[in-house]
Amino acid sequence: MTNISTDHVKVHFRMEVDEEGWPPAGVESLWAVGLGDGTVRLDNTPWFVRGVASDDIIRVEVDDEGIRWAGETVRASENCTIRLIVLKDGGTAAARQSVLEIFHSLGTTGEGIEKYRMVALDVPPTANLPKIRQLLEHGDAKGWWHWEEGCVTAAWKATASE
Repeated sequence: MTNISTDHVKVHFRMEVDEEGWPPAGVESLWAVGLGDGTVRLDNTPWFVRGVASDDIIRVEVDDEGIRWAGETVRASENCTIRLIVLKDGGTAAARQSVLEIFHSLGTTGEGIEKYRMVALDVPPTANLPKIRQLLEHGDAKGWWHWEEGCVTAAWKATASE
């Protein structure tokens, strides 16, 4: 994410919470840049929302209290959102940081959150998608993390058959 400026607004996404209480909230708020035409460009990686990624253009509706609620995706960015629960070393800050660094070397950005031992990765189309998938699968097999696809592209899906 870039530095927050006066152009940034919060956009709220409603989410379905499953019978096990996941995700841990019914709404996630993401930073976005208002584009002045009823749309925004997402400017951070979602922790829990499915189907959106950083740089997607989203239509928003503003309610009576001035809260921006996410609507349809107007233009997908071709970025992917991949989330990991870090198991290695109990998901410590150092373990999460090492996960971020190794994936950063393959072209991703991201951040970690202590409470859920999570790392959320923003994977642009220019990143090394086959190597990222290979590392995700290797780390899962080794018990270093569990991972999920929050938002993926056709290019990402194609790496599953490589």
